[in-house]
Amino acid sequence: MPVGMMRWQMVLLFSLLRLGVLRGQVSYSVPEEMKSGSVIGNIAHDLGLGVDRLKSGKARIYTGDTEEYVELNRERGVLNVKQRIDRETLCGQTMPCALHFQIILENPMEFYTVTVEITDINDNPPTFERGEMKYEISESALIGARFVLEKAIDDDVGVNGLSSYTLKPNDNFVLKTTSRVDGTKHAEMVLQKPLDREKNEHLSLTLTAVDGGEPQLTGTMQIIITVLDVNDNPPVCSKPEYKVSVAENAPAGTIITTVKASDKDKDNNGKIMYTIPKSAAASLFQINSEDGVLMLNGNIDYEKRRIYELDIQVSDLGGLSDACKVIVDVTDINDNPPSINVMSKSTALPENAKPGTVVTMLNIQDPDSNENGRVMCVLSENSAFSIKTSTNNFFTVVTEGELDREKASQYNITVTCSDEGVPSLSTSVTLTLQISDVNDNAPVFERSLYEAYIVAMGRLVLLFFSFLFVSLVTAQVSYSIPEESPKGSLIGNIARDLGLDSKRLSSGNARIFTGDNTDYIELKRERGVLIVKEKIDRELLCGQTTPCALHFQVILENPMEFYTVAVEIVDINDNAPLFEKSDMKFNISESAVIGAKFLLERAIDPDVGMNGLQSYFLSKTEHFALKLKDQPDGEKIVEMVLQKPLDREKQEELFLVLTAVDGGEPQLTGTAKIHVTVLDANDNAPVFTKPLYKATIPENAPKGTVVIRVSASDADKGLNSKILYSISNTIADIRDLFKMNESNGDLILADSIDYEKARYYQIHVQASDGGLTDSCKVTVDVTDINDNKPVINVISQINVISEDSKPETIVTMVNVQDIDSGENGKVHCAINEQIPFTLKLATGGFFNLVTESKLDRETGSGYNITVLCSDEGVPSLSSSVTLTLQVSDVNDNAPVFERSSYEAYIVENNTPGVSIFTVKAKDTDWNQNARVSYILEDSSVNGVPVSSYVSVSADSGVIHAVRSFDYEQIKEFVFITRAQDGGSPPLSSNVTVKILIQDQNDNPPQVLYPVQTGGSMVAEMVSRSADVGYLFYGLDS
Repeated sequence: MPVGMMRWQMVLLFSLLRLGVLRGQVSYSVPEEMKSGSVIGNIAHDLGLGVDRLKSGKARIYTGDTEEYVELNRERGVLNVKQRIDRETLCGQTMPCALHFQIILENPMEFYTVTVEITDINDNPPTFERGEMKYEISESALIGARFVLEKAIDDDVGVNGLSSYTLKPNDNFVLKTTSRVDGTKHAEMVLQKPLDREKNEHLSLTLTAVDGGEPQLTGTMQIIITVLDVNDNPPVCSKPEYKVSVAENAPAGTIITTVKASDKDKDNNGKIMYTIPKSAAASLFQINSEDGVLMLNGNIDYEKRRIYELDIQVSDLGGLSDACKVIVDVTDINDNPPSINVMSKSTALPENAKPGTVVTMLNIQDPDSNENGRVMCVLSENSAFSIKTSTNNFFTVVTEGELDREKASQYNITVTCSDEGVPSLSTSVTLTLQISDVNDNAPVFERSLYEAYIVAMGRLVLLFFSFLFVSLVTAQVSYSIPEESPKGSLIGNIARDLGLDSKRLSSGNARIFTGDNTDYIELKRERGVLIVKEKIDRELLCGQTTPCALHFQVILENPMEFYTVAVEIVDINDNAPLFEKSDMKFNISESAVIGAKFLLERAIDPDVGMNGLQSYFLSKTEHFALKLKDQPDGEKIVEMVLQKPLDREKQEELFLVLTAVDGGEPQLTGTAKIHVTVLDANDNAPVFTKPLYKATIPENAPKGTVVIRVSASDADKGLNSKILYSISNTIADIRDLFKMNESNGDLILADSIDYEKARYYQIHVQASDGGLTDSCKVTVDVTDINDNKPVINVISQINVISEDSKPETIVTMVNVQDIDSGENGKVHCAINEQIPFTLKLATGGFFNLVTESKLDRETGSGYNITVLCSDEGVPSLSSSVTLTLQVSDVNDNAPVFERSSYEAYIVENNTPGVSIFTVKAKDTDWNQNARVSYILEDSSVNGVPVSSYVSVSADSGVIHAVRSFDYEQIKEFVFITRAQDGGSPPLSSNVTVKILIQDQNDNPPQVLYPVQTGGSMVAEMVSRSADVGYLFYGLDS
């Protein structure tokens, strides 16, 4: 709520009368909401006044421009509640709340100041402007993270006002309340227990505001918290190991199995990617990165490899991962016919060969397994031969009965070998055998007796056909040599070891049979030794198979014999562990929980045994530990396990080295670099650069003026550090007057402000990064601008003043208010010059217009007095009021005749009542005081009252002859006329009036002697220059 000032009603009273003394100040206290008519107090008694004085003085209440809540009952002398008083409407949060007014009495004028304090009752519960507040808070929010709550408004004050808040339930949050300087309470939710979206995605809390009244009133607001997900849960494979079988003839694209994993996180954090780390076997398989479907990507051959162990890595987009293994058993398909290798054969056989004589030695190979690789060989129908199994897929074709060249000199022996697969596959070979003749038939003469004679020297020629019986394998010899032995290196003395003479090797045409394998071994018959023919690489020959051995046969003929020889190739440490990728990159959220696992690429060491890969080491780091899992196949799964939380704000990148170590001598190592990029989580709340900002703005600042810029920083990154600013005040007028630029923190004036309504504002600003918040307070001081003219209130005035008023008589009382402050509110008042009035300051803001000297209506009967009040602002503003004052007349001027004396002439013999002349007097007074009446003063002329001679008109001053004058009797007379005004008392003045009577020739000359008895008219001639009384003489004609 803007902080305003209590409005004190200041009253200036101006009166025609001298200002009465302020007799007292009375104070009352009543609770708000009293009914109309309720008695506040006995004002007559408390002021020491009687009820009659209230009546005679026309006592009234003066409140200025404010609404009248109190009325005066003059008859009873009490103050009553005129209308219901709501303290909150009247004063808001201002304390104390009081009505200030004056009781004014007249005749004489008096005024008394009355203060009625309105005490608060608990008639308003705390209220929240919004019934619900919604927060989105990241589950990575740190303990201690603060969230500003909307304040409750309680219109009551003091103990009835807002007292405290409670928050329920509060498992995760604690309520923190701080009291501000202005008395308001600032409420925040403080995180005290980590949030876990996976356990509870939505929280509903109730914030209760409690006042301290009796009975206690409350208001509530619901707080709905949506917990935002962070990547704090790694994917988890549904099972650690999958076992599947696939036929070796399965085409590419065949679905083998589906690997399933789940991630408790949400949206992108819970999106799982499936991958197969690179390896030789991985090229034969592919996995759908989105759904985990494992498919065949190439051709597999049971005869080449019977089992594949695939490491499947499941990762979420935040860098957390899990691993499982898929064991693929390749099932054999009967896709290989038996292969017949003729190791040794005879092309000719004497017909006298004994039964069982070996004709041919065969080696039958079928790389298929079980029934598919189990071979049976038969001969074409021929009773003279049979085929027998020797050992280890060796077969011999032997004579079964006696031969007779004379019956069959040649045999084509077909050997057919078939496996037991379904369908069965077979291979045949045809051996051609010549039967050599033995002299087993004597010659038979065509005749029983011949006679002939010849002389000659003869020689007996013998043909020897040799044949051999197969001998059993007389021995099996084994040797051991290290791999990489130089060409020609001695393996062993085979002749000696077999107990053979070197000549036998030569005579038996000894040779080595290796089948289709490469000849790595050479037999030196002359020396009877075996030597290295080609350099032997054990890793190339056997891979990881141990022991690694070359198996071959030494075959001799005449007689046919064979011996099995095994040469074990012993591994030497000639291969260092090797990582296929020398750089591994991980993007790991800083919200990753302790124990999160990250599958590392395994090193490959072609060596075996102690020379093979033995262990791994991770460069020193406080965040990760290395975990090795031994697999049934002897391999190790290497995982990096988080043991201390990551903090991107402290270290955004980690560079580690994974070292693989073998057990050879000397020990060999291989390394891979691990680059860990710590992904930001919203774990840092925005922080304002300071908790309190102070700004000053003139009240005439236009809309759109930037008041101040607040600034907050967020140690997070990207969207997590994007700060939005908002005004968190719940009071409507704050949000109406100010607005925030949510992007840059500019506090902008949105409407006009008025210093006279509020001198400062307290604005609560919130910075939010979308889940976490901070708050600060902005105090805006409004500076006064001289934008208000002085306001002149005429409290009391008269329109007419008597001209006999004494100096210092109060004419008008005015109250001058300028709601500006400082110099802008200082007011000086003046009136127009050269008038008999002056303006005097009575007390703060009250001025009396008083007479400065005696008034003279006749000099000035009315005045237009302009009161000009100007403030001291720059530029100065002023107001004026013109007071019209009439000076009322006082009978202070007697009538004044136009002349100091009057003479008038009247011809004798006038008609009575004739007007002689007019006297005129003027009176400078006004109206009744200036109305002149003429009066004939009592006097006598020749003993006769003057009133019998003349009369004077009272209104006009016309003097009339009462009688006909006779010059001969009275020639002149003098009297006094009085002019009298209508004032009270009346004023008058006298003037002397002299009446001269002019003679008429109304009397003929009288001849006294002689006496005239008759006469006639005679003409008279009078000189124009004749004096009065001149006697004219006339002559009769």
